[in-house]
Amino acid sequence: MRLLTAGESHGSCNVAILEGFPKGVRIEQHFINDELKRRMTGIGRGGRMLIEADSAELISGLRNKITLGSPIAILIKNKDAKIFTQSTDNLASLSIPRPAHADLCGALKYGEKDLRNILERASARETVARVAAGALCKQFLSLFRVRIASFTVSLGNVVSGVTPKDISHIIASRSQELNCIDHAKEKQMIKAIKCAQASGDSLGGVVEVWLDGVVCGLGSFMHFDKRLDAKLAGYLMSIPAVKGVEIGLGFKYAHQRGSSAHDAIYYSPSKRFYRNTNNSGGIEGGISTGSPIVMRLAMKPIATLYKPLASVDLITKKKEKAIVERSDTCAIVALSVIAEAMSALALTESFLEKFGCDSLSDIKRNYQGYLKSIDNL
Repeated sequence: MRLLTAGESHGSCNVAILEGFPKGVRIEQHFINDELKRRMTGIGRGGRMLIEADSAELISGLRNKITLGSPIAILIKNKDAKIFTQSTDNLASLSIPRPAHADLCGALKYGEKDLRNILERASARETVARVAAGALCKQFLSLFRVRIASFTVSLGNVVSGVTPKDISHIIASRSQELNCIDHAKEKQMIKAIKCAQASGDSLGGVVEVWLDGVVCGLGSFMHFDKRLDAKLAGYLMSIPAVKGVEIGLGFKYAHQRGSSAHDAIYYSPSKRFYRNTNNSGGIEGGISTGSPIVMRLAMKPIATLYKPLASVDLITKKKEKAIVERSDTCAIVALSVIAEAMSALALTESFLEKFGCDSLSDIKRNYQGYLKSIDNL
């Protein structure tokens, strides 16, 4: 399976083309639109979210809501369109790069003096297409009882004190405001966002993603690029503003001895092989263990500041303040939704590698046969 996205932040639309998605899967467009709406929510979002009303149009790859096995194309139109493919716009040239953006590196890479030609594609607006494609994969995975959920662990220096019991706890407890399951700490997070807004600053945080119901055996240790943890980490690191990904204990592994860190294996006729802990985060040797896959993502503070940092004009080489484009103060909820989508894409790829990719009927037959083979071990 392969995902291709196209579009600029202020172009006419964003497009997702998903190739290799299996035939026979029922897709509900309203579910995709619900995911797009989730991406727009959260305290700390900027003015763009007041303009757009993101809605997906499925333009190929389905008939009567059922996938055909051909490439699926999804169109999301931009209301705030300012640049055009065949006509001249009236936007002024930008030559002062913003720190922590792709502006300067992109300009040097492509020999560009107008930063508009860099930042339009580098913008996180592109993730709207990823969320739409991820919503397709979520609907596919749900047929095999896989659930995906996320919540805000921390925002700035405010850290949640609640550890979820399971994925149902996350889904039932997370709020609409900041997707947090610790409602007392969430109030402090909201105060931190308002304080940052008042000072023209920005905030980042940490999001935790759970993939529940994943069968043991997805991924592979045979080749480095087939490892499930490598695939998930790579997809999650591709999200703009993400600077770190850890699975299970993650960096805490470095501070423990193996005797206390690793998940001991047990067996009973009713449970079969099982573990009482999940420090590995549901992946061992690049392969899913059957326990929930648990990942955390570190998001840097939003790069655009309304009190901009020092920069240099590309043309005059004189010291200037960085340009200010409309932006968010905090987009931690959007990160959660995008992370869920990218996790769904990565997991679906490994799922199809294991159980086939042509048609849903074949995949279900192979899946059921595999479960029986595990039971017979």
